[in-house]
Amino acid sequence: MSEATRKCIIVDDEPIAIRVIRGYLLQIGGFEIVAECRTATEAFQLLRSHSIDLIFLDIQMPKLTGLDFLKALQHRPKVILVTAYREYAIEGFDLDVVDYLLKPVSLERFMKAVDKFYQLSEGNAKVQAATTQTPASIFVKSDRKTVKIVLEDILYIESYSDYIKIFTADETIITKERISHIEESLPGSFIRTHRSFVINSAQIKSFTNEHVNVAGKEIPISRSYKEEVLSRFQSL
Repeated sequence: MSEATRKCIIVDDEPIAIRVIRGYLLQIGGFEIVAECRTATEAFQLLRSHSIDLIFLDIQMPKLTGLDFLKALQHRPKVILVTAYREYAIEGFDLDVVDYLLKPVSLERFMKAVDKFYQLSEGNAKVQAATTQTPASIFVKSDRKTVKIVLEDILYIESYSDYIKIFTADETIITKERISHIEESLPGSFIRTHRSFVINSAQIKSFTNEHVNVAGKEIPISRSYKEEVLSRFQSL
C-alpha cells in the first residue's frame, strides 16, 4: 500500500457504523478522515470545498439514498459502499464503486476493500496505458479452425461432457475441451457457478441465491459452489 495519506469521508446515518469504520481506519493507518457525514446532502456540500480520495458510503439514508447521491455526482471520488442490503450490489457496481461491503463488516474484509482502492488508485497510469493495447484473448479450435476470442466479449461458457459452448453477444463457438481446463486459462473475473457453467462477472445483470442472469440467460448456482460464488459477488 502507498505511504501517502489519503483523504476520506464517512457517510452514514448510523453512529455505530461510523464508529466501526473510523476504528478500522485508525488501525490500518494511511487515511485522514476529513468528515463524518450523517446525510448525503451534507457530503455533497463538503465535496464542493474539499478534495476527497475515497468515500465510505451507506445506501439507505434519509432524504437521499447513497446510490442517488452517486448518480448526482459528475466527478466523484472513489467509493466503497457499506450497507446492510445485499440487493443493491449490481446497481452499485454499475456505478463503478470500488467495493460493496455488507454490514457487519469484518476487519479482514474491510482491509481487502481498502487494498482494492489502493490498487485502483496507484494503477491508473497502467490502466490508461493498457487501454491502447490489444484486448486479452484466447484461441480455441472449432470447426477445423483456430478461433480467437476476446475475453471481455465472452458472456458465459457451458459444458457438454467433453465439449464446451462459448457464448458471446455475436456468436456461439463449440470446441472439444473440458470446462475445468478452459477455466484455468481465464482471469479472475470469470466465476464457476456450477459444474456446467462459467460466467463473465462483467456481464452479470442480476443474481439471487439460486441463479445469476447473464444476457437474459438464467444460469444456475449449484449448492456446492454457492458459498464461494456469493462471496465472490460481494467482492467484485
